[in-house]
Amino acid sequence: MITVEKYHGTGNDFVVVEADAPIEDRASFTRRLADRETGLDHPDGERVGADGVLFLKLDASTAPTRVEMTLVQPDGSVAEMCGNGARVVATWAAGRTGDREFVIDTPAGEYPAEVGQEGVAVEMGEPTFDPDAVPTTLDEPLIERETEGLTVTAVNTGVPHAVAFVEDVAEIDLEAIAPPVRHAAVFPEGANVTVASERTDGSVFGYDQRTFERGVEGETRSCGTGAVAIVAAAHELGRVETDQSVPVHPPGGRLVVTRTADGAILQGPVEREFETTVPADGAVAER
Repeated sequence: MITVEKYHGTGNDFVVVEADAPIEDRASFTRRLADRETGLDHPDGERVGADGVLFLKLDASTAPTRVEMTLVQPDGSVAEMCGNGARVVATWAAGRTGDREFVIDTPAGEYPAEVGQEGVAVEMGEPTFDPDAVPTTLDEPLIERETEGLTVTAVNTGVPHAVAFVEDVAEIDLEAIAPPVRHAAVFPEGANVTVASERTDGSVFGYDQRTFERGVEGETRSCGTGAVAIVAAAHELGRVETDQSVPVHPPGGRLVVTRTADGAILQGPVEREFETTVPADGAVAER
């Protein structure tokens, strides 16, 4: 049996496991625990799943402390980066070290993170529209171009996103319109599909968000790289300014994204849900 923890960042939920746990097949382990019907036993008696498993290795010998993050998604694939996952990692590491500043190592690169009074802020790096970096099959950036019936802008914010600005995200049948875009030929490695609509709370401008995630193969309650993709695309289209802090509202809560001169900052809350033990193969008892 191994100890695991459950966290969520604005509803984007993850099982956290020490990287040196004796798990022979991470993909199989994740597919079992991420299953929403049969995954983990919640302390209240329910069965819960997750949007993936974070395998974490902490190195407290460096300053700031470094954490190696590997996110395995429900389909068994490894995600290059996850903004909400990175915020969970920083919270987990803070609980173990008492530190507040970290560098998170991912397959997409290094991401500085800071745990503060108003949540966790992660420096997300420079969003790119370069067709080779997204990637797309085009010779020029894919900006406001119709793709499988949806007008999208393609941007990589650690992972590829196809961003579409719509009148009202609540009116979108995401499970119907997103898969053709996610698998469109123009995206040789696939893409997350994120829709956004403008939102005004009094005098505060922001966006509502919904994201269909590659690897989850469905909608998640929040997507940090998707929130950054919305603001990056809006900035590219002249809809937001450099250094403007923009609230983004996925179904699971509220994030704030700031498009800086050389990158983007993602900020939002994280909650630790519970701790439990599971077999190393991820198997769960029948009920």
